[in-house]
Amino acid sequence: MANNNSTESTPFNFTPYEEIKGEEFMNANQEAHFRTILNTWKADLMQEVDRTMGHMREDAANYPDPNDRASQESEFSLELRTRDRERKLLKKIDESLAMLDAEDYGYCEGCGIEIGVRRLEARPTAVLCIDCKTLDEKREKQMS
Repeated sequence: MANNNSTESTPFNFTPYEEIKGEEFMNANQEAHFRTILNTWKADLMQEVDRTMGHMREDAANYPDPNDRASQESEFSLELRTRDRERKLLKKIDESLAMLDAEDYGYCEGCGIEIGVRRLEARPTAVLCIDCKTLDEKREKQMS
């Protein structure tokens, strides 16, 4: 179920939402769909945190060989960086769940239009529509 190569998109399988022609955006069915996606993603990330903590406790050894010790420290450092990115992602997931509770989820923070079901399925923590995100990235690129 999990694909740990990226924390940028949902790392699990779900059935895409079947939109009904003329249905209201972010209706109860869509809200339930995205709440399930976000909660499942959050639970998956929390399991990874628990797994990492267990792994680091079990595998922590004081190797006498400096090369072995350096390899272990490098491995732990990489895992901790990954978990830090996931911690930030967990915060975004919680913010998205709060937006669902406030009935603000799915609408662009930049222009207020609907972000769209497919974009939200691809990136459930999206807060900008594709147009605003593209403009934001162009501005960022110009500033760097």
